[in-house]
Amino acid sequence: GSPTSRRVARAFTHDTFRRESRCSSTEGDWTRREESARESSLAAQRGGRRGERREPRRRARERARRVVVGAMSDQAVLLLRKQLKELSRNPIEGFSAGLADDSNVFEWAVTIMGPPDTMYEGGFFVAAMSFPQDYPNKPPTVKFVSEMWHPNVYPDGKVCISILHNPGDDPMGYEQANERWSPVQTVETIMLSIISMLSSPNDESPANIDAAKQFREDHAGFRKRVASCVRKSQEM
Repeated sequence: GSPTSRRVARAFTHDTFRRESRCSSTEGDWTRREESARESSLAAQRGGRRGERREPRRRARERARRVVVGAMSDQAVLLLRKQLKELSRNPIEGFSAGLADDSNVFEWAVTIMGPPDTMYEGGFFVAAMSFPQDYPNKPPTVKFVSEMWHPNVYPDGKVCISILHNPGDDPMGYEQANERWSPVQTVETIMLSIISMLSSPNDESPANIDAAKQFREDHAGFRKRVASCVRKSQEM
């Protein structure tokens, strides 16, 4: 053929090759994408099956945990009702205790009388006592509702004494394990410990640093502040 026809043929062939190359490349891309999608789908299915196998175990563990918690809670309810009944029959001098809400045995309201011959004498200090579901394995918390100024009572009213600290060794090393909570403690022993705390403040490891500082350095000012708390407690 003529030079012109040969050039057209070459151009046509080259263009066709480029289009076919692009198509081949595109087909290869689609093939790789399909293979990748299949692999992802299979991996997801395998993961789903593993998750399905794990799920019954998780549910079983959760059911077992609930059974244990429920049993501990039932034990706590029985024990707290027993202690409440005992205190009702045989009141202890220095405090009174009862349920804050008759429908909830884990929440108590207590009134602590200021010990005689102390700065707190004459006071009627109201406090809330909250028991955990796993009582008596763990201690309750006691928080004064009445205003309280004392080295071992946090500014928010929470009582800080050894008997109310979780059982075991003290991470800070201040207390012996036998000074901390143990399941043999009762509402009565807790209240007696708080009365003892009011009689003998401990300013060595205070919960209220300002109260401890004033107790050490300005005893007259401390007594005045406590006297104000006593007056306010009598008005409640």
